[in-house]
Amino acid sequence: MIYLDNAATTMRKPQEVVDAVAAALGSLGNAGRGASAGALDAGRVVLRCREAVAALLGCPRADHVCFSANATTALNATLSGLVGPGERVVTTVLEHNSVLRPLARLADERGVEVAYAGCDAHGLLDMDELERLICPGTRLVAVTHGSNVTGNLVDVARVAEMAHAAGALVLVDASQTAGCVPLDMSAMGLDVVCFTGHKGLMGPQGTGGMAVAEDVDVRPWVEGGSGVRSFERRHPLEWPTRLEAGTLNAYGLAGLAAGIAFIEKNGGPAAVGAREHALARRLYEGVGGVPGVTVYGGWAVSPERCGSIVAFNVDGLDSAEVADALSSGWGIACRAGAHCAPLMHRALGTERQGSVRLSCGWFNTEEEIDVAVAAVREIAAG
Repeated sequence: MIYLDNAATTMRKPQEVVDAVAAALGSLGNAGRGASAGALDAGRVVLRCREAVAALLGCPRADHVCFSANATTALNATLSGLVGPGERVVTTVLEHNSVLRPLARLADERGVEVAYAGCDAHGLLDMDELERLICPGTRLVAVTHGSNVTGNLVDVARVAEMAHAAGALVLVDASQTAGCVPLDMSAMGLDVVCFTGHKGLMGPQGTGGMAVAEDVDVRPWVEGGSGVRSFERRHPLEWPTRLEAGTLNAYGLAGLAAGIAFIEKNGGPAAVGAREHALARRLYEGVGGVPGVTVYGGWAVSPERCGSIVAFNVDGLDSAEVADALSSGWGIACRAGAHCAPLMHRALGTERQGSVRLSCGWFNTEEEIDVAVAAVREIAAG
């Protein structure tokens, strides 16, 4: 199989990740629950992973890295814990439903006002419109670092400047970029970064979380067992316990720490991202000139603002038909449809057809890219 669905999950993991999870499964107890050797070892694994994430994302305090099952859970927790009744949130049409749906719920249940900045014909965020929408009184600006449909990147440091100038906080969804695009919360002025472990960080599914700046107060969203202060009526408020109710996935976090170590060993997010971007550019240059193929995203006008995704359609074919042909005819795994990002597809005019998304990862090769290009060319030729 040629696996080009890395924007959904990195199926091919470093061997170090597999080994770390296997070792953890046979040795770890429950972190923070008791003083047995297994429990203490689990606590050490969690702490090492917390420190690794903090270093990778430029979060000044490791205890402000809070783990969850995935970015979706982290985004729900952050939005619910930051935005109060009647407050204003500014977001964009680039967002995943992991942002759009929690905001819709807050609008319905808390009367939260939500404004959406648009994009141009290439799916690039309209920064001028975003700046106009971020008015005084805005509580939060929630923005993706990279579109999961087009791969287009957002200048989140500039967004943070806009937000802070209006007295607002900024929340960044780094699901598509953590591990393969450099992020430095301190240098960029980011208040909260939500991440998932199973994509660019090359870790297991079931891992993710949020990194929170020191002066940002996120109210607990889920309450329950914490391993400490059991007689308190409500969930403890110290970090990171306040956002980590229940048993942590220490097995998965062992793998996540190994994934981050693999990234650092290979030059860090900049080097990993450069390799993946080069593969995606080869893919774009191959399919972009095929008659009957329309490529979406900023590749033609601003390739430096593109991630490792190439999204396209073939004239006269539904995206699902193309994806099925790629799979059955060439063994190419990809993703077709709406990608849980409805506003982005409406903006691109692909609401009915969806799009075919090919997304490159560290373990892809130029030979695999060339096979994919030849396959698309043959499908388009009919």
